[in-house]
Amino acid sequence: MNDYLDFVRQLADAAAAAAMPHFRTRLDVENKEQGAYDPVTIADRSAERAMRELIRARYPEHGIVGEEEGIHQGSSPYHWVLDPVDGTRAFICGLPLWGTLIALNDGTRPVVGAMNQPFTREFYAGTPDGAWLNGEPLRTRPCASLASARVMTTAPEILRVPAQRAAWDALAAEAQLVRFGADCYAYCMLAAGHIDAVVEAGLKPFDIQALIPIIEGAGGVVTSWDGGDAQQGGTVLACGDRALHAQLVERLRHAA
Repeated sequence: MNDYLDFVRQLADAAAAAAMPHFRTRLDVENKEQGAYDPVTIADRSAERAMRELIRARYPEHGIVGEEEGIHQGSSPYHWVLDPVDGTRAFICGLPLWGTLIALNDGTRPVVGAMNQPFTREFYAGTPDGAWLNGEPLRTRPCASLASARVMTTAPEILRVPAQRAAWDALAAEAQLVRFGADCYAYCMLAAGHIDAVVEAGLKPFDIQALIPIIEGAGGVVTSWDGGDAQQGGTVLACGDRALHAQLVERLRHAA
């Protein structure tokens, strides 16, 4: 895994070099979604392109799944799952609550994951051997009850299904603390032991795959709302404490 981790760092550096010149500048923003707002910028596209070029040169047999340029089918079951700027809304607002997400999937599950925040110089990485922030080990914190839990979601508006919004509202009303707006950064705060749960819906594979090895490597758990596999996105529940996770699955599974 060390060779892959080293390469992931190279990918993160290349994406940062492409994206950072555009951060906190007055850049053009396009909307990708008719009837809603899904922004994309030159930072997203150039960062993904830089990573794709390196992957094709180093591992030409590997596939690539990226948010901006779609799927490249490789001859190997191994494939890279990329979100060049997760949190584009934060990016265009000048907030450092975005990151580059990089996952290596072995054909069955993501086995290496990283989130790089180049403005704050934070590189989160996870493998089956553990999770680290800039090389220092990460560990989730114990929290066995919702009443003591710090819970996050990107925004209540992503919970578009009425049953999902109702399930979130009931859960949020019992939590100790609720915060919004951190995208991938929230999952890394969970891995670092600062919050206890992230509850989201409507995610894509590139939104979550890189974060799964980080949270699991730090001792946490990531599933769908009904306790299933989260790697394809949809509803996602991440917890630092398995006891809390079991409780929240029971609360959320009916709305999954």
